[in-house]
Amino acid sequence: MIPYFDAHCDTIFRCDETGESLGRNSGQVDLSRAAAFSRYGQLFALYYDARLAPPQGMLPVCRRLYDRFCHEMAENRERITVCRTGVEAEEAARQGKAAAVLSMEGGDLLACDPGRVPMAGEWGVRFLNLTWNRANALCGSHCEEPERGLTLQGRDFVRAMEANGILADVSHLSETGFWDLLDMAQKPLVASHSNARAVCDHSRNLTDDQFRAIRDSGGVVGLNLYTPFVGGSGDLEALTAHVEHFLDLGGEKTVCLGGDLDGCDNESCGLRGIEDIHKLYEALEARHYSHQLLEDIFWGNLARILT
Repeated sequence: MIPYFDAHCDTIFRCDETGESLGRNSGQVDLSRAAAFSRYGQLFALYYDARLAPPQGMLPVCRRLYDRFCHEMAENRERITVCRTGVEAEEAARQGKAAAVLSMEGGDLLACDPGRVPMAGEWGVRFLNLTWNRANALCGSHCEEPERGLTLQGRDFVRAMEANGILADVSHLSETGFWDLLDMAQKPLVASHSNARAVCDHSRNLTDDQFRAIRDSGGVVGLNLYTPFVGGSGDLEALTAHVEHFLDLGGEKTVCLGGDLDGCDNESCGLRGIEDIHKLYEALEARHYSHQLLEDIFWGNLARILT
């Protein structure tokens, strides 16, 4: 049995859309399959397509998604518990439970209002993406207004995040915004679900300089399984090329997993869902990676950042 701690999935959104349970469902993540891991931790993102924002704004959607998260935690309380830190995740594992950590994908869900950030902190949100694919009042995104960096409102938002124990997640952010954020951030940066642009030239992926900056900040980068961000043949060999590139950049304590499950293809890199994550572990093991390095990638690096 292997450990598995993952920095990003869209399973709460999927459960809300389909009415299926986190306990067992037809998607890519559920607790029945998670029982196969020796330890299981997951950052569950509150996500909604900002392009489909209702007339009354995104706050009601945000609260509905949080309510769904709370419902799933209560319904499955014998198998999963809400955690905020890596220490709490370890304790959950000792109790034979999965660890659920909350994240948020897009400041739009908080109406891009710095005054709403304390609410997210109270909920236990630990990672927050300033943007999804849509540019907003905080910053441009990787694909919409990519030349636009952090606005004054965006800077206030980041300060509020850090004051409330929330780390800035740069996946989806514009490259200009990334460097603006690096200049002002007082805490480590994370890219919860982004790959290496040198391996697959996609704007959602990180340049080598961006990866080094996250590494030097003490942050983490989660390996994304979504085929367009993997590139090449889209198989496990192509995916491991991203791991090897990041390791060549000195990322032994930086690389983690951020599969984007329930937000990507039904079979990304030949992996149907979490039931197939062991195949990635075995592929890396076959490259003679040490047990400690695999432990760090599959658990330790992400647990460490959640202090």
